Amino acid sequence: MKKVTGEKVIYKFSNEMEPVVTVVQGEIVEVHTNDCFFQQIYDESQILESIDYDLLNPATGPIYVEGAEPGDLLKVKVLDIEVDSKSVAAVVAGEGVLGEQVKNPKVRIINIVDGFAIYDKHIKIPIDPMIGVIGVAPAEEDGEWATNSPWKHGGNMDTTDIRTGSTLYFSVNQKGALLALGDCHAAMGDGEMCFTGLEVPAKVLLKLEVIKSKSIKWPIVETKDHTMIIASGDSIDEAIYEASNQAIGHMRDSLDIQWEDAYILGSLVVDLKVSQVVDPKVTVRAAIPKNIVSTKQIIESIVGQ
Repeated sequence: MKKVTGEKVIYKFSNEMEPVVTVVQGEIVEVHTNDCFFQQIYDESQILESIDYDLLNPATGPIYVEGAEPGDLLKVKVLDIEVDSKSVAAVVAGEGVLGEQVKNPKVRIINIVDGFAIYDKHIKIPIDPMIGVIGVAPAEEDGEWATNSPWKHGGNMDTTDIRTGSTLYFSVNQKGALLALGDCHAAMGDGEMCFTGLEVPAKVLLKLEVIKSKSIKWPIVETKDHTMIIASGDSIDEAIYEASNQAIGHMRDSLDIQWEDAYILGSLVVDLKVSQVVDPKVTVRAAIPKNIVSTKQIIESIVGQ
């Protein structure tokens, strides 16, 4: 098993990234990630203006996967996410959905004990670790993307369903795929309303495989019960349109039905879920129930490019 330590990080996804480790298909890799502040916050008396903003949102990697070529899919199985015992949350003036109402910026250091985040003596939050930033090298025409933003390559999707047991699918745009990840959260509500989740360093176990000659426009996450298309845009309407359009197209192709029938069916069974509304682009996922159409059917119906 290969291991990637937390000092090996990137701050932008580009098609010219240099890999820090090479793995073969089917190999398990252990990735150590930093919190979004790169562990600069360690005391509640700190003010966020005192930290080095150039160190924010590090992503560990990139990881080169042998056999991954442009036009393929990278399949990423999340086997485990083990979080540290100390986490950080913060509220910042001007940030988040209600940022204009913030009068007193605040940092909270929150201990994690026996599977619970101890918010205070009366409030214990069950942890549910997730990966905030995960992605591959973008297509050349898409340019470079800072690790704090989501796009077609993945990136800062901040999607709560990217957790232990889930499987991600990314289009491979550069040889080796060049996967990187970070910004894990011990807990987060859909939307990430207040600018941060429960930010925490983590150890993530991944299994990496390649599906040849298949390509998708936006990342997919497969959970126990759903196949979710994760799309981002400048507005919530744009993200909803992209996620919905891809979901209906996949349902049409995998069920071999007319587009209009897939559209009706989608309105009956597909859930639109907000992933995050606080990054440079907002993110939505369209969740297709697997009892209607399986992830395998969706992947098999994709016409290779």
